[in-house]
Amino acid sequence: MPVPWFLLSLALGRSPVVLSLERLAGPQDAVRCSPGLSCHLWDGDVLCLPGSIVSAPEPVLVPTHLQTELVLRCHQETDCELCVRVVIHLTVHGHWEKPEDEERFGRAADLELEEPRNASLQAQVVLSFQAYPTARCVLLEVQVPAALVQPGQSVGSVVFDCFEAALGAEVRIWSYTQPRYKKELNFTQQLPALPWLNVSADGDDVHLVLEVSEEQHFGLSLYWNQVQGPTKPWWHRNLTGPQTITLNHTDLVPCLCIQVWPLKLDSVRTSICPFRKDPRAYRNLWRATRLQLLHPLGWRLDAPCSLPAEASLCWQALGGGPCQSLVPPLPRENVTVNKALDFPLLKGHPNLCVQVSSWEKVQLQECLWSDSLGPLKDDMLLVETRGPQANRSLCALELSGCTPLLSRASTRAARLGEQLLQDLQSGQCLQLWDDDLGALWACPMDKYIHQRWALVWLACLLFAAVLFLLLLLKKDHVKVWLRLLKEDVRAGVASRGRAALLLYSADNADFERLVGALASALCQLPLRVAVDLWSRRELSAQGALAWFHAQRRQTLQEGGVVVLLFSPGAVALCREWLQDGASATGAHGPHDAFAASLNCVLPDFMQGRAPGRYVGAYFDSLLRRDAVPSLFLAVPVLALPSQLPDFLRALQGPGLSHPGRLADRAEQVSQALQPALGCCVGPLGTPETGREMGLEAGDET
Repeated sequence: MPVPWFLLSLALGRSPVVLSLERLAGPQDAVRCSPGLSCHLWDGDVLCLPGSIVSAPEPVLVPTHLQTELVLRCHQETDCELCVRVVIHLTVHGHWEKPEDEERFGRAADLELEEPRNASLQAQVVLSFQAYPTARCVLLEVQVPAALVQPGQSVGSVVFDCFEAALGAEVRIWSYTQPRYKKELNFTQQLPALPWLNVSADGDDVHLVLEVSEEQHFGLSLYWNQVQGPTKPWWHRNLTGPQTITLNHTDLVPCLCIQVWPLKLDSVRTSICPFRKDPRAYRNLWRATRLQLLHPLGWRLDAPCSLPAEASLCWQALGGGPCQSLVPPLPRENVTVNKALDFPLLKGHPNLCVQVSSWEKVQLQECLWSDSLGPLKDDMLLVETRGPQANRSLCALELSGCTPLLSRASTRAARLGEQLLQDLQSGQCLQLWDDDLGALWACPMDKYIHQRWALVWLACLLFAAVLFLLLLLKKDHVKVWLRLLKEDVRAGVASRGRAALLLYSADNADFERLVGALASALCQLPLRVAVDLWSRRELSAQGALAWFHAQRRQTLQEGGVVVLLFSPGAVALCREWLQDGASATGAHGPHDAFAASLNCVLPDFMQGRAPGRYVGAYFDSLLRRDAVPSLFLAVPVLALPSQLPDFLRALQGPGLSHPGRLADRAEQVSQALQPALGCCVGPLGTPETGREMGLEAGDET
């Protein structure tokens, strides 16, 4: 069933607010009063004759304040009318008169006044209601016990349900007593022109439900309310009676607004934007935003809504690393969406990129100028800062910061400081930006790299020539030496074993013990196994992401394999990452290498780089194969322990496997796993429960 999200309506006037509308069943009017009071509603309407104001020789009840509340009077489940509830606050007005001959008659006068002062008060209160073309008057009888009668004090309130009115109508309400002791109260209210709109969420769908009667006709429009520029219409319909419009949650953005109006001449249109503070709407907005760089020095941010973000230039070095912001000297610019903008540059460069950030977090980055200006270059960016009295300073932008030229730092810019100054003075550097505060220069570094590599190639050629001469002179000895070297290499590979990096999700302590038993058994094959269970100190010092990068790089460089051990928790993490992006892994523990590794593992599978590098496995008593996301089926995904021979063959590689011994090794590993596997199944439940957990994880998307 749909889960009620919130109910939208309008308050008095033009400003929308959120409130809940009470439903009243049946067409009958009703009255109720505060505790201690008694009240009664006369049958039928009465004539509205206020009459003249008369004096009150003793305390009387008078209305002193009117309040209204909008409710729905429903004749049937889907046939409701707008109704105005009126609340009348009553106060005791006047005082007991003191007789002039009280001193003359003494105690006798007091005894005569005692009885009326202890009596209860009774009043007839008239409510008059006008809303073109309707006019009504109702009479309420209210009685207050003597204990509550205190001159000048409020005694409570009376609630009347209710006066029906049309949407958009102006209503006027009067209240007075019969006879009338004070000037009548009056109240004017402009009812909203918007029908009652119920917005509810049901899974991935959002329902807009118009709760109106079958005879009412309305127009409804969905549009993007853009601060910068005119509104952009998206959807429009003319509706009759109750309607339900279904939207996908991915369509929600902060500026999505709803406009509703009666299909009448010169009707007032009312708008409301209910998704301005919805976190899902902001995530959808960034997913729909596109950053486009225009040739030669322009850029454009396309988005359905305005964005609270800033844009800046940055410099992307050829060797990788983060894009370094050019602030100062270039100031950050506030983003104006859907408009072509220019940066104050003299020349373009393929290493210049644009970053769009929000709340100190980079959301978008593009370096598309390289499409027209060529690939990234190995240029050094020189930043010139100009001060008063023609003073200037030069530094080179590197990953460690801006290094002053001619300094003693051990960086490439410092070592080549004099040459870079000569290149700048001789005009070999390209000026990208110039201002009173400074300038930017891009100096090519290719010639220095060529000089260094020329010496390396010359040394290699000399070494190759000497080696060739030795081979000619010692041909027979070289053959024997090569044969011995080949045998040594084979023996070394067999003794060392292939490298394997084991990645898993730490679902619970029993599962970690099962992973430890598997890793220990694999080390006996022999295999060189790396697992975070044995590297807690390194994980704490480096962090899970840095530790995984180092282990993965070393494993793949040595021709090893990365093993993905799937479990219900691992499957849930993978599907969470696929649905919400890399931000989904941020809430896991500092030692969870599997959650950290998804930022690199999943792109390898998406870009087709996984075959030959990865092997998948799962314990068939804890998970079913169909629970594994289909993305990972590009590599072998094997069940343990039922497919242990195939699993070991995939780990050892085709050139190192021995068919005669493979079955024995699989039996050894299976026996080593049985104690830990039995303990793990207990806390997780029976094998069937484990499979159900895997299915549930797989059904989340």
